[in-house]
Amino acid sequence: MSLNDLAIDVPRAAIRAAAGELRTALGARVLFPGDAGFDAARTPWNVAVAQHPFAVALPESADDVVDVVRAATLSGLRVAPQSTGHAAGALADTDLSHTVLVSLKGVRGVAIDPEARTARVLGGSLWNDVLEAAAPHELTALHGSAGDVSVVGYMLSGGLSFYARAHGLAVNAVRAIEVVTADGTLVRANEDEHPDLFWALRGGSGSFGVVVAIEIDLLPVADVFAGMLLWDAARAAEVSHTWAQWTRSAPETATTALRIMNFPPLPQLPPFLSGRSVVVIDGAIDETDAAASALLAPLRALRPEIDTFARIPAPALVGVHMDPPEPTPSLTWHAILDSFPAEAVDAFVGAGGTPGIFVQEMRHLGGAVNRRPAGGGAIASLDGHYLVHSIAMVPEPDAGPAATAAVRAGVAALAPWHADALALTFIDAPGADRALAFGPAWARLRQLKLAYDPANLFAAARPI
Repeated sequence: MSLNDLAIDVPRAAIRAAAGELRTALGARVLFPGDAGFDAARTPWNVAVAQHPFAVALPESADDVVDVVRAATLSGLRVAPQSTGHAAGALADTDLSHTVLVSLKGVRGVAIDPEARTARVLGGSLWNDVLEAAAPHELTALHGSAGDVSVVGYMLSGGLSFYARAHGLAVNAVRAIEVVTADGTLVRANEDEHPDLFWALRGGSGSFGVVVAIEIDLLPVADVFAGMLLWDAARAAEVSHTWAQWTRSAPETATTALRIMNFPPLPQLPPFLSGRSVVVIDGAIDETDAAASALLAPLRALRPEIDTFARIPAPALVGVHMDPPEPTPSLTWHAILDSFPAEAVDAFVGAGGTPGIFVQEMRHLGGAVNRRPAGGGAIASLDGHYLVHSIAMVPEPDAGPAATAAVRAGVAALAPWHADALALTFIDAPGADRALAFGPAWARLRQLKLAYDPANLFAAARPI
């Protein structure tokens, strides 16, 4: 029997009793089907995923989370931590009917220590919270490409930023983690306290407890040279081959992405995207303006119709990738590539012509992303040099099967170059081989899961 088969069994006769115990212990901090606000509380950021938990808990503090975990345990239920639900697709094949979904949206706050260059970030905080607090001190973080993503979920699953090739995965910036474990205890884990748990949380995250705060290192960066170059998709082959060649010698100070994006006419889109197919190169270059401009010269020689690369305030970097600012229904799939030769570029461009609201993306890895630092956790680096990511919007439920087929095909088109690895933060659908993402850490993680959560109380989006 595997760990995933050890889900706590709740007899039907006990359901009413469990609900009563939760209500008594948590009061207004728990919602059940039929309660006002329940449907909104259970809906994740990725609204293509329908979550149907036994209840939704709405803690506002670490003490509240302790109460939730203890009450759920006494009621014979499981616990699923969730901050925003950007990765809700990865939880879609988990039965939540006997699970309390712990929504951490009310546990937000950031405290900056400018001298130590660190931040203490509460469990439901978003990247916009951190960037707003850090900017007055001329500091920033290894954040993702969207400001409304959970800091904890992103960082403890690896975290691939536009600083990654120079500074590595964001998880390596985590210095301490405060987590409520399966016995309802609030624990602080770091290199000196509970080191095994600290190792496991940096990659295993939600499988080991509900993380209520993390302490992270910040970067002494006030502004950065960043932006995007955009062409009509008719030039996708020319631009893609040039970018692929350019990345083979690009310094580690440059972290960029290539995308072919297809959009129908939509009023909420800017005119340069609405009703168009385009090819885009975006990212950041941690160099002087002169050095960065010289590095971009081969790409700018292709005469993009839009060129926004310039020196910008560090918080503005979250807007460069143009991720959707509002909850969006989408399906995705990804793979990591060993290389991106000319034949792979042709396959990428061919897949980029998939009809519908479809994005075919290639991110440049390598550099510090491939190097495991001393003292790293379960996830501390990624093998491979590129990451292909296919994204399809799902405007209505009936479009789900076609969108799934499209993203699987977009990644399969580059199958000859796939590496035996995956990136946890890009797993947002059921069916991915998680062992590839955890790599050599898989066996030890499963041992520690048995030690810290033998009853499999915690249901994680990316379970151990």
